[in-house]
Amino acid sequence: MARRYALRDDQWERIKERLPGRAGTVGVTAPDNRGFVEAVLYRYRSGSAWRDLPERFGDWKNVHRRFSRWAQRGVLANLFKGLAEDADNEYAMIDSTIVRAHQHSAGAKKDGEDQAIGRSKGGLSTKINAVVDALGNPICFCLTPGQACDLDGSDELLPGLEAKILLADKGYDADKRVLHPLREAGKESVIPPKRNRTEQRPYDQELYKARHLIENFFAKLKQYRALATRYDKTSRNFLAAVHLAAAVIWLN
Repeated sequence: MARRYALRDDQWERIKERLPGRAGTVGVTAPDNRGFVEAVLYRYRSGSAWRDLPERFGDWKNVHRRFSRWAQRGVLANLFKGLAEDADNEYAMIDSTIVRAHQHSAGAKKDGEDQAIGRSKGGLSTKINAVVDALGNPICFCLTPGQACDLDGSDELLPGLEAKILLADKGYDADKRVLHPLREAGKESVIPPKRNRTEQRPYDQELYKARHLIENFFAKLKQYRALATRYDKTSRNFLAAVHLAAAVIWLN
């Protein structure tokens, strides 16, 4: 019987050579790379605490320690980026979603790093900013505090945009930060104008209907309970988990 939240054999075959710790690579060979990845997936998909991992995954402290090490080295980000190279760049979509940050996620050491946790009327929260391709598959992410403007995410994500057309809601209708940079890069924007514009810009309303794909992606991402609610103290670990979940979405 397949274990809950485990990877299928075909999924594992696609990623196993992209991970450190495998036989034949420099360094210590990990005894069970697949078991470790599935332990991390179990934790984020179920929303359980690290210490509540089933015994079959071994010592939870070792799993958490190794996950933090991989997050610091960018292992899961690189895994995701390798899969995202197959993106359909006919057009792309950008948006953000807010996740509540549990009170236990606050209090990380202040070492000069922004942990992307903000406070608003809804309490502590983090905003996941994402770009997806024409098929709704994720391309890139960044984290901002929950109260941050959507444009703060676009400032980081749009400069590397490969697609020639960008779909976004009217929250991204900003001349200096979105529309002009896209135009100067030779890219087209499909963004409804805000009501307070003196002159209403035309946009492709039929193509704009495809923007539901990024909403579908966020719905898939939030099936991971520890992503729908943030428990990680550091943005580094939380973003690494987002990259792992997004990699699994690519594998599906």
